[in-house]
Amino acid sequence: MAAQLRIDHRQAVRYRLAVNRLGERLAAGGYVEAARFGLQDTAPRDALVGLHARVAECEPSAWEAPGLVQTYSPRAAVYVLPEADFGVFTIGRMPLDPAEQRSVAELAERICGEFAGAERRHGHPELRGACATGRVVLRWTTSALYAREVPAPEIDFREAHLELCRRHVRAFGPTTAETFGWWAGLSRPDARTVWSWLEHELLPVELEGRAAAILASDEDVVRAAPAVSGARFLVASDLRLFGADRYGLFAGPGQKSRIELNDWHHPHGLMLDGQIRGAWGRRQGAIELRVAGPLSAAERAEVEAEALSMPIPGATMSVRVS
Repeated sequence: MAAQLRIDHRQAVRYRLAVNRLGERLAAGGYVEAARFGLQDTAPRDALVGLHARVAECEPSAWEAPGLVQTYSPRAAVYVLPEADFGVFTIGRMPLDPAEQRSVAELAERICGEFAGAERRHGHPELRGACATGRVVLRWTTSALYAREVPAPEIDFREAHLELCRRHVRAFGPTTAETFGWWAGLSRPDARTVWSWLEHELLPVELEGRAAAILASDEDVVRAAPAVSGARFLVASDLRLFGADRYGLFAGPGQKSRIELNDWHHPHGLMLDGQIRGAWGRRQGAIELRVAGPLSAAERAEVEAEALSMPIPGATMSVRVS
């Protein structure tokens, strides 16, 4: 189907930042809404930093607030998710083939049998796969991973897949079936099938010459997404909103660095007025920021205030200009 709307990279990023609550913060306590699309928590408390970027007056315990839960979810990484949407982010990742479903269910049955009804410190190599059944929740303390069995979510299998795809398109649009499959951990054939189920809700668009889609209901939001102002310290997973595939347009596949300053020790990004202006990393409370050029006095004051407001013990900030 021919594209019905042409979108440039700037529009796409503004839209993604807006729907991901990285433009204007939610009111204090809005943690469940902030985690609507899942918050990856693979590095020490990345999800907490992600909540801080989205919610006013974020508390150090926000990642375990009532209404949130942890499990392996998109990208087979530990995610903080809305408890009410647990079935979407688990059952929605199950393979479509019945034989493969039985295999995953049998794996979960074996692993849950090891729990014997209690929370266990766990390092089972197949735990990630078992989490797709929705029978396993996690508690990651950054130093140890604990797992326990829960009742399987009561959600329609097809609807779980549809809603997971819908969430992906809303969070990362304009996007593609390939990007959805990469993010959700589905095989390409399964991702294409689920995408086809949702096709009646999609609007074909062109993003910088590439065929993509958004939710038709989001067309006005895409057209009117406002410019972003202020400073935000984004974790590495949020940098995908700026484009991480080989074209620098879509959320994946790939992990294209947004700026040359990113490295192993500085994997995250400083967003200033909607643009990535620096790379940062931290060890405990020490935040080290690298910027490509000097910050104005006003910019530096805003960036420092944002860094020092992070809900981590003893936050400090140092800046290196490259």
